[in-house]
Amino acid sequence: RRESRAIKERIGYMTQKFSFYEDLSVSENLNFIARLYGTPDRQQKVRDTLERFGLADRAHQMAGTLSGGWKQRLALAACIMHDPELLLLDEPTAGVDPQARRDFWDQIHRLADEGLTVLVSTHYMDEAERCHRIVYIFEGTLITQGTVPEVVAQSGLTTWIARGDNLAGLARELTGKEGIEQVAPFGDSLHVLGRDAAKLEETVGRYNDRAVWAKGETTLEDVFIQIMAQQNAEKRRAA
Repeated sequence: RRESRAIKERIGYMTQKFSFYEDLSVSENLNFIARLYGTPDRQQKVRDTLERFGLADRAHQMAGTLSGGWKQRLALAACIMHDPELLLLDEPTAGVDPQARRDFWDQIHRLADEGLTVLVSTHYMDEAERCHRIVYIFEGTLITQGTVPEVVAQSGLTTWIARGDNLAGLARELTGKEGIEQVAPFGDSLHVLGRDAAKLEETVGRYNDRAVWAKGETTLEDVFIQIMAQQNAEKRRAA
C-alpha cells in the first residue's frame, strides 16, 4: 500500500470501454492526463504524443465525436504519456473495425520494440498469435502457457481438414467417433482433431468417400476450442 503510487506511475492501463472525457477535445484529454501524472514540460509532451499517434489533425476534435478506432488510439496515447514500464490492455480492440485493429497492433509492436512490456487480455486468437508469449487461464486457474508453437505442441493435437458437400452431415457422423475429440466448421471446411494420431487417421480414413481429406496445421484456435471443451467437461463431471 505504501508503494502503490510508485507502482501506478510505472503502469499504464487501457480499459475495454472508452474511459476518457467525451466532452473534452483530444488535446484537452491528453493535457488532463499529463497533469494527473505531474508530467514535466506538459505542453511539449502533449504535442509530441499527438504527433506520435497521428492525432495532431484531430487535436481540437471532441473525443465523443471520434470513431471507435480513433477513440482507441487516443486511449492508448493517454495510457503511455507517463512512459510506463508495463502496459495492461483489457480487450483493447472489442468493437472496432479490422483496419483499426491492425493499426492498433502495429502500434503495440512498435511500443514493444522500444522496450515496453505489454500484457493483453483478448478472446481473438489472431491477436493472441501476435504476442510473444500467451497464457490461458480458465476460471482463475493457469491451464497452459508458452509461445504459440509451444502451446500448440503441448496440446498434442493432430488436425485433419475435410472439404466437400454436406459437411454439416459429416460433422454429425464424426462427432464422438473413436480418436475424434473435436469437430469444428471453418468456412468451407471441417477441422477434425484428436490426440491419438493413429486412431484419428484410421477413423477419418473410413470417410474418404465423403470428403476430400488433407492433414492440416493445428492452429491456436483449434487448441483454444479443445481446452474450453475439456475444461467444461471436467467442470460438469465435478458438479
